[in-house]
Amino acid sequence: MKETEATAIAPYLQPLNIKTWAEEDRPREKLLLKGKAVLSDAELIAILIGSGTPKLTAVDVAKLILAAVGNDLNELAKLSVKDLMKHKGIGEAKAITIVSALELGRRRKETTAAARAQITCSTDIYNYIKPQLLDLPHEEFWIILLNRANVVMKKESISSGGVAGTVADPKIIFKKALEQLASSIILVHNHPSGNIKPSAADISLTKKMKEAGQFLDLPVLDHIIFTDNDYYSFADEGLL
Repeated sequence: MKETEATAIAPYLQPLNIKTWAEEDRPREKLLLKGKAVLSDAELIAILIGSGTPKLTAVDVAKLILAAVGNDLNELAKLSVKDLMKHKGIGEAKAITIVSALELGRRRKETTAAARAQITCSTDIYNYIKPQLLDLPHEEFWIILLNRANVVMKKESISSGGVAGTVADPKIIFKKALEQLASSIILVHNHPSGNIKPSAADISLTKKMKEAGQFLDLPVLDHIIFTDNDYYSFADEGLL
């Protein structure tokens, strides 16, 4: 190929820069022109990270990040700053921006849940506690304290453990409930593995808590085993 011909086609061999896209196809401009709802997940993440690499646009980088988590935003929310920095084009500042945006989304869910404070069924419990337990890589044990109308008085973390389990001390749980003058208690803990089946320890603790609650006239209404996609209710299963 002659030098003049190579020079002529060189621009077409260069990586496509996002600034060369049609204006309506650039994520920022697209959002302004058409609204946020029309943007893909990758385009929204591209806006967060701002720029790509010499060979990849910001959208390309975002697509690679999403592909690594199966295009699942819930899985993306579990990644740490260090996890995100393993991707080309993502430095600490960009990783912090992504983590911060996803945390705001989680807090928005928490605000929504707080507005619906009356518990009428196990699904209400699951949705109410979801902002605290969603995406966690370790186990946590929480209690929800209710008044006589089953309106939430308070939710509180009791313990935080490892991947395999956490400790829930009945003395601490009932002490907190009595201090708040609660009328009933709901127990909740998560299984990061996604397995909703209760362990022998879960069943034993629930039985112990039920008996103590009856003695103190502070009934345990339910014990929920939480996973990101499903839950197990001891009350629904007739175990309370």
